[in-house]
Amino acid sequence: MQQTDTTSAAGAPARPAAPPTGLSPSRAGDFLTCPLLYRLRVIDRLPEPPSAAATRGTLVHAVLERLFDSPAVERTPERALGLLRPQWERLLGERPELGSLFPDDPDGAALTRWLADAEKLVGQWFRLEDPTRLHPVERELYVETALESGLLLRGYIDRVDVAPTGEVRLVDYKTGRAPSRDFEGKAMFQMKFYALVVWRWKRVIPKRLQLVYLGGGGDVVSYDPDEADLLAAERKLQALWERITHAVATGDFPATRNRLCDWCDHQASCPEFGGTPPPYPLPLARTSDEDDPTGDPMSKES
Repeated sequence: MQQTDTTSAAGAPARPAAPPTGLSPSRAGDFLTCPLLYRLRVIDRLPEPPSAAATRGTLVHAVLERLFDSPAVERTPERALGLLRPQWERLLGERPELGSLFPDDPDGAALTRWLADAEKLVGQWFRLEDPTRLHPVERELYVETALESGLLLRGYIDRVDVAPTGEVRLVDYKTGRAPSRDFEGKAMFQMKFYALVVWRWKRVIPKRLQLVYLGGGGDVVSYDPDEADLLAAERKLQALWERITHAVATGDFPATRNRLCDWCDHQASCPEFGGTPPPYPLPLARTSDEDDPTGDPMSKES
């Protein structure tokens, strides 16, 4: 039975369940990390309460995006920090549920500390990049393309820089710490995803992919892709989509315990934590026995 009345901790109703229509880097990462998490987010579409860390990241992204509205000489740390409060008020106006992040804060002390953490991240960015020398051609660019197989790829690129000689650089801001060298390739796969979309869409291979980490001590991780890299990414995404399509048809989305479980909002629906997933809301594919009138009825799933 399709769920229509599930509510989040904040009381927001869940959206009707629906099959996936394509892939973004975030949702691809969800399936690779835990197929059940992917299902609960993409198919069941269960609401999640706002997260202070994720909302801080959204705020910092908004400040860095808006800073480039100013002339180059005015892109100063002081101007960026001055954007924090107005951008927070804008976010709060667009998403009133964010007010639940600070429910018991009569004097505003918790909000002040939270904004101070955002200030540190913005300040870190100025130590990593000089915005007076940057002239992005796009910010928060929505990109979308369909592969020959029909698989739809989509996502948002934080910043697109184009050099006077035409080379394209894709940039993504991360408010967490830079990963260890062992996990750097996994982080860069998101950027290869974007590069693949740009290549298939604009027929241009970006010269450089750049991740700017604002957490910890700050770091910039760069990679220069080539056609072989993007073809490999395309094959990986196609294989991943085939796994997702099979899971959608069968309803088989196993839970996978991982290092992010402690921060998951869906532990009550996860067998790894003693929970039970909600009934699968989509029709299941018919098995070969169901299609064959001579098949053994005792072997069919009830």
